[in-house]
Formats: sequence, structure tokens, C-alpha cells
Amino acid sequence: MAKLRIKQVRSLIGYERDQRRTVRALGLRRIRDSVIHEDSPTIMGMLHKVRHLVEVEPASEEEQPRKRRSSNASA
Repeated sequence: MAKLRIKQVRSLIGYERDQRRTVRALGLRRIRDSVIHEDSPTIMGMLHKVRHLVEVEPASEEEQPRKRRSSNASA
């Protein structure tokens, strides 16, 4: 399957709660944050809902999804 790079380009302030939650569910936290997802009908539906807040482009094959630290990681 193809991979997509999704980048948040607009602030979520003033937008509906369901749109803010959709952007958060995509894994985006702040402006200029980007994530990589597989191209699937579920992701495409989410992107359609918040298309005015994000930019989408094809990701190169060697790009891997970024791993985030969990908040309960031991030091």
C-alpha cells in the first residue's frame, strides 16, 4: 500500500471538537507536525474531514513512521 505524509498546517483553535479530535487521532499535535500513515479508506475519510487543516503528499518508500515516546517511560 502507498504511504502518505500528513502535515498539520493550520491551528485547531476555533474549529469544531470533532475536527480537533480527528487531527489528534491522526497523530498530529501541533502546527508543522507531520506523520506517515498507510493509504486506507479510514485515513482518507479522516483527511477529507480536516482537509482545510492539513497538507497531504505521498511519502517516499524509505520513510518510516516516527515513534513517539510514551509518557510513562522509565528513566
